[in-house]
Amino acid sequence: MEWQGQGMVIASRPHGEHAVILDVLTPERGRYAGLLRGGQSRRMAPLLQPGNILSLAWRARLEDQLGTFTAELQRDRAGRLMADRRMLAGLAAVSGLLAHALPERLHLPGIYERSSELLDLMPLTPAWTLAYLRWELALLEALGYGLELDRCAVRGTNEDLCFVSPRTGRAVSRQAAGEWADRLLPLPDCLKGQGPAPDEEIALALVTTGHFLQRHVPPQRSGQAIPASRARLVELLRRGMPGRAAPA
Repeated sequence: MEWQGQGMVIASRPHGEHAVILDVLTPERGRYAGLLRGGQSRRMAPLLQPGNILSLAWRARLEDQLGTFTAELQRDRAGRLMADRRMLAGLAAVSGLLAHALPERLHLPGIYERSSELLDLMPLTPAWTLAYLRWELALLEALGYGLELDRCAVRGTNEDLCFVSPRTGRAVSRQAAGEWADRLLPLPDCLKGQGPAPDEEIALALVTTGHFLQRHVPPQRSGQAIPASRARLVELLRRGMPGRAAPA
């Protein structure tokens, strides 16, 4: 069994003295893993940074085996993102969540494209943080856990929606929440798709999406927690900390 194509690096880990287990996200085959011999070498290791696009060939004797990769760099994306701490945190959060949440060899339409578009957007505008929030919503939707935020779960109206039910993922209005408000999750305007937002508001919205990532999305490796890289990104946004300008 074999295939050829491109893939975006989402993770790699050492295997033996010289090889790595390489995890990539592909446009047509979803998340794929394979053994890359020589992946720890001085030539290959810099190419395997998360976010980079590789030209790949995967081979295995049987389809359900781990298989082996050969790889060449097609596009160095990681270099531009690593010069800014917020973009680096965003890159680590995206790649970490993809490795954490995506079942292997399951193609989820649109996830490769949305992930790639988000990483390409990061060096272009500070508004990428809002795009990151929408990417998390899209990831939840693709995994079957989309949130329903357009009308109140109790009253059926779309007025004064301020909360999200932590159990159902549905919006709740201020009036319907009543004395239960302190048990509900926040629903800031940016989570409803209403215009631009400061990073502190986006961080608040990520508290809500993070709840559902933790509650519903099982890790692909036993005992694996939601990546700490995501928590670092949320903290940077909560504190309103700017990134460092990339060198000219």
